[in-house]
Amino acid sequence: MTPWLRRSTPLLVVLGSLSLSAPARAQDVAAAEELFNRGLADMEAGRYETGCKALAESEQLDPQPGTLFTLAMCEARWGRVATAVTQLGNYLAWVDRMTPALRARQGERPRAAKTERDRLSPRVPRLALSLPASAPAGTVVKRNGNTLGAAALGVALPVDPGEHRLSTQAPGGPVWEQTITLAEGETKTLTLEIKEAPAPNAPAQPPPTSTPPALKSATQPTTPESPAAPDASTTPGGRRTAAYVAGGVGAAGIVLGGIMGALVLGKKAAVDEHCGSAIGASDEKACDATGVDAASSGNTMALISTIGFGVGLAGLGAAAVLYWTEPKPPGPATGAAPRWVSAGVLQVGPTGAVVGARGSF
Repeated sequence: MTPWLRRSTPLLVVLGSLSLSAPARAQDVAAAEELFNRGLADMEAGRYETGCKALAESEQLDPQPGTLFTLAMCEARWGRVATAVTQLGNYLAWVDRMTPALRARQGERPRAAKTERDRLSPRVPRLALSLPASAPAGTVVKRNGNTLGAAALGVALPVDPGEHRLSTQAPGGPVWEQTITLAEGETKTLTLEIKEAPAPNAPAQPPPTSTPPALKSATQPTTPESPAAPDASTTPGGRRTAAYVAGGVGAAGIVLGGIMGALVLGKKAAVDEHCGSAIGASDEKACDATGVDAASSGNTMALISTIGFGVGLAGLGAAAVLYWTEPKPPGPATGAAPRWVSAGVLQVGPTGAVVGARGSF
C-alpha cells in the first residue's frame, strides 16, 4: 500500500480518540475505519466503483484528510476526473487551514495532490446548458436528477466523462428528457427544449336565443336591481378574516424562528468540537471541514431565525390591530359604547415623554 494512502496519521488518531465523548461517535469512527479499509482494498484490486463508494461513506462518517485524499485518488483511477479534481482541491484547502505541525505530518500528500490535480484538470469535460428565450418563468432544469439554478445556466460547468441525463419541465407541462455523452476534455454547449403545457379547452357556449320585444315585455317581469354588495375588506367579517390570516402568519414566523434558533445551538456545538484547540490548532478561528460547514450553516440558520421572529412579531401586531379596530356590524342602536383606539403622546415631562395607545373595547 502506498504510504500516504492511509486514513490518518498517528497523531490524528490520538486527537480523534480524545475527542470522542459518546458511544455513538465511537461507533461512527469504527465504522468509518472499516469502510476505509474495505474501500482501499477494492481500489487497489481495480474495483473502483465499490471502492470509491465505501471511501465516500467513510469520509462522511468521520472526515479525515487521509480519507479525502484517498477518495480523490480512487475517483481519478475510476475516470471521474471532474469529481477527482474537486476532491483534490478540497484536500489542499484543508491542508492550508492546518497548523504547521499538522501540515508537516501530511508528508508527500500535498505535493502528490497538486501534481495529480494539474494532470487531470485539462481532461475535465465541461457542459453549458441554457433555455430558449421563449421558456416560461419557473421552468425546471435538471442534470442527472439534480436541479440547476438560474445562475448555473449558460455556464460551462465541469462534469465527469460519460452519459448525462438532462430534463426540462415548464410549470404544469410534461417532462422533456435527453441523454448526451461527453468525452474527456470535451466542451459542449446545448440549448434545451421545452414541452409547454397544453392550453385548456374553453367550454362551448350555447347560441344566443332572440325573443321578440313585445313577447319579452309580456312574459318576463321586471326584476329590480339588487344593491351592490359591500366591500368584504370593510365589513366586520372581512377584517376578522384578515386578522386570523395575519395571526397565522405571525405564529408561523415565531415557530420558524424558534426552530432555527435551536438548530443554531446545535451548529455552535459542532463548531466548538471542530475548531481551535479542539482540533489541535493554535488559531481559535482555524476549523476542519466539518467545523467550516457547521459555521456556515449556523450563520444561515441564525439569519433565518431573525427573519422568522421579525415576521412573526409583525404578523401578530397586525392581527391585534385588525381585531381590536374591527367596526361593529350595522344594527339597532344599543347602549354599549363603541370600541376605539388612539395612539400618540400620553404624557410629557421634564425628563421625557410617554408614548402609547388608549381606547375603549
